[in-house]
Amino acid sequence: MKKLVVLISGQGSNLEALIAARDAGGLGAGIAAVISNRPQAPGLEKAAAAGIPAVVVDHRDYPDREAFDAALAERIDAHAPDAVVLAGFMRILTDGFVRRYEGRMVNIHPSLLPAFPGLNTHQRALGEGVRIHGCTVHFVTPELDHGPTIIQAAVPVFDDDDEETLAARVLEAEHRIYPLAVRWLMEGRLRLEGRRVRLSAPAGEPAVLIAPAIGSGVCRAP
Repeated sequence: MKKLVVLISGQGSNLEALIAARDAGGLGAGIAAVISNRPQAPGLEKAAAAGIPAVVVDHRDYPDREAFDAALAERIDAHAPDAVVLAGFMRILTDGFVRRYEGRMVNIHPSLLPAFPGLNTHQRALGEGVRIHGCTVHFVTPELDHGPTIIQAAVPVFDDDDEETLAARVLEAEHRIYPLAVRWLMEGRLRLEGRRVRLSAPAGEPAVLIAPAIGSGVCRAP
């Protein structure tokens, strides 16, 4: 079976979605380890409760980003994963680290990229008065939040929304699309063509260009 290493920094709600998909047989891989740069991250307890090795590589123990990334890569490579999955991992990674896992490291971002890269996405979306917000699963590249898009889910923005209500709606969409994108990656169905991602169908079926709607949101695949 193929293996993942999941990187977290906080609560690990997307980790929980990945674990649920694994347990249901819908992830296409096992989770070899969960690694956090924060020793107190609640997601570590969730990993341990699911029988997954929970590892800490505290960024404060290293003099610079390069040293931290080298230690992190060593811990990842010890599990020989087929992919590295960022699930709320709040560290900017060096170019060398990103290139080490090029084409097999993915992230989920709480906006419809390229809109609102970086932090405070829900606050910024409300401030701009957008009517549609959402989340994006993408390959990780050296340019922050700018890797090729795998899948997006859109949610409506209501007049009475605040950051908390909008974030909750987006997070629900994240939990639906992230396991799906990881499964496609594990099945070898994603193909990069420049900045575009192509999704091939299972053998004998036509190519998939647009995924059906998921829940109340609109889901867009390559």
